[in-house]
Order: sequence, then structure tokens, then C-alpha cells
Amino acid sequence: MAGRDATHDPALRCWVASAHAAGTDFPIQNLPLGVFSTDSGAPRCGVAIGDAVLDLRAAHAAGLVGNAAAAADSLGPLMGEGRGASAALRAEVSALLREGAAPRPDLLVPMQAARMHLPTAVRNFSDFMASYDHCARLGVRRDPKNPLPPAFRHLPVAYHSRASSVRVSGEDVVRPHGQWQRQDGSMHFGPTEAMDYELEMAVWIAGDNTLGEPVTMAGAPERIFGYGLLNDWSVRDVQRWEMPPLGPFLGKSVSTSVSPWIVTAEALAPFEVAAPVQDPPALPYLDSAWNRSNGALSVRMTAAIVTPRMRADGTAAFVLTDTQFAAMYWTAAAMVAHHATNGCNLLAGDLLGSGTVSGPQESARACLAEIGLTGPVTLPNGETRRWIQDGDEIIFRARAEAPGAVPIGFGECRGSLLPAIAWPA
Repeated sequence: MAGRDATHDPALRCWVASAHAAGTDFPIQNLPLGVFSTDSGAPRCGVAIGDAVLDLRAAHAAGLVGNAAAAADSLGPLMGEGRGASAALRAEVSALLREGAAPRPDLLVPMQAARMHLPTAVRNFSDFMASYDHCARLGVRRDPKNPLPPAFRHLPVAYHSRASSVRVSGEDVVRPHGQWQRQDGSMHFGPTEAMDYELEMAVWIAGDNTLGEPVTMAGAPERIFGYGLLNDWSVRDVQRWEMPPLGPFLGKSVSTSVSPWIVTAEALAPFEVAAPVQDPPALPYLDSAWNRSNGALSVRMTAAIVTPRMRADGTAAFVLTDTQFAAMYWTAAAMVAHHATNGCNLLAGDLLGSGTVSGPQESARACLAEIGLTGPVTLPNGETRRWIQDGDEIIFRARAEAPGAVPIGFGECRGSLLPAIAWPA
């Protein structure tokens, strides 16, 4: 399990001036990992620092980074080596970038010149439903007396989602076609009329376990490589119709957007907080002293919208959701341990979605399905939204904050909805 060390020192300074800009997501205390390319080069691993990217392949060639996995075209090899490798790389990069080291501006690429890619090929994608408030709000519509799924308080509920449709932030989403039943009982097929976002945390897996070998709560934190933002785009009309009895299918596989930068578990050590009290207490296989005291993360997460009219008028994005990841009923470690309880072989580069990160406050409703329970949202320019409309852009941001620590950010996860294609004749 990660702990605070010299790389978290609030007094640490960097020779990259933009790393000290007010409100930056990427100070030297962060050092998130991603994969980027430029017009003159192939994809390679990098570290975000201020408004630049440190080219890890170039740093390795210069003998400043020892692990050859850092020179790969994907974070997959580094993920495969486990948490020890990512911690060692963090220490090397921190030493390379800190004030007093010999500046190497030749190793930097301007952030605006970097094209971001998926951090690694997504081998498997499992999506959880770990927010009590999200489940309770939407469950009331199904059964006011029993809004939560029967197993919710006893285990982290999840399903296997579609890995091939995971896309990096910035890629557009096409409004999908689907089938659903209208309120009058008639069947309908056509472009969805209820497109939604889901503000989630991405959990990236490090290392492998052999098929048949469980992952315990003691070992689960070491299997978490890092975190990012995840928009699990949801086709609500299709999803409601198709879910019984097996769960979501086409309503979820249309697209999942992830942020390009992975904030490592090591970077987030100063932001660990106590997990919420569970009632009833979790069974022993989902419980540990560390999880109770350090299993949650103090990360503020927001979802905002920019409509075509707002874009034309130069209006700033409007925040729809402002929530806290620490409020989740189940922690990431519990998700990992439960996932492998049956010996499921979690692989390096696997992706877990936390599920919609909703909190108890009205402002913390983390999808339009929840927001719409009290009616359409009215934007500052007078426009209203019940669901996402064509041309709307959804933007996720997040920031980890804690007393005595330098705040660090996650960058952005954004995507725009394009009109449905004409159905083939």
C-alpha cells in the first residue's frame, strides 16, 4: 500500500515553471502517466507536468529513467510489472523534474502538441454500482419500499461491460439506435431519445493473478495501478427495456470515454480517507483495517455541459454535477477483492468503472436520470435539458484535495454527442 514519501512533499519545486501555475492539475506532486504522440513520432509513454509532457522514451534513451517499460508504446508493460515498478518510476521522474536537477527541456513536449491515446489496450472492462445514493434515488421508481438491490449492502454489485467500445477522451459519440417500449405499450425502434452521462471513476489494474487464485483485501490495494475519469454513456430508454433479467447490454456498450491521464495510486496516498461506515458490516473477505481507515479517496468530481448555443455564444461550461468520490459505499479495494473472489484472473490493463459517483446532496446527482427526477435542468441561458441533445459536449473534471497536501487533478474526460446515422436501407 502506498504511503507518503519525498515525492509528496508540499515544498517540492520543479524546474518546469508551469507546474507552479495556480490551479494546475499537474504539479510535481502528481506525475500522472499517459500515452501520447506528436506529428513527428509514434505513440509513447509520458508524464504530465504543468502544461507539458515529459517524454519517457526520450528520458530512457538519455539514461535518466531505468525501466525499459517506460519506453513502450503503451502503459501495459509497466502495469504488468506491478506497483513496485510504478513507484520506482515515480521516484525517478520526481528526481529528474525537481528544482536543483539539471533542466532537460529537450525531453518536454507542449501539452497542446500532444495527441493523447488510450493508456493501454483495455483487456476487460467491468462496471460496478457502488453509490448508495445513486441506487436509492433510481431504485425508488422501481420499488419505493425496497429501492436497493437485495445484495447492495453485502457486496459491490457489478456486470461485465464492453471493452472494445472504450475510447479516449475527446472522441465523439454517435447517437445510437435501439429498441424500447413506449409508455402506451407500443414497441419502437429508432435513435435513442434518452441519452445520458454517468460520472464515474476509472480504476486501472496492475499485475495478474492466476485463474483460480483469489485476491484478498490485503492484496487488493497493490492491484490498483491508478485512477482516471470515466463517462459510461447510457442509453436510458433502451437500458430500461432490456435490463430484466440479465442487466444492461446495448444501453451501455455504445461507448465509454476515459481520461487519458492515469493518476497513480502512489500519487493519491495523501488523499486517502476512512471508508464510509457500512450497515451491516461487510463480511470478513471484504473488510480490512486498512480499508476502513484509508480505503476511500478525497476526490471532488464534476460534470459540466456545453451546448451548441453556449459554444456559439462563448459561454463557459455549466456544472451539472458536483460530487465527492469518498462518499461511495464500496471502495475500489473492495471492488477488486470481490471481483476476484471466485478466482477470476484480473489482468494488467483491466479497467473497472466505479459506477455513478452520486452523493447525498442534490448537486451531487451524477447523471441526468437522477437530476431529471425533479424535472429538466435549466441552464443559465434559458435552455433546458432532460437528456443530452445532439451537439452537446459533456466534460468531466476531478481534483484531489487534503489538508497539508498539494492538490492534484485528473485532467479532463470529454465527449460530444453526434446525430444518429441514417438507418441502412
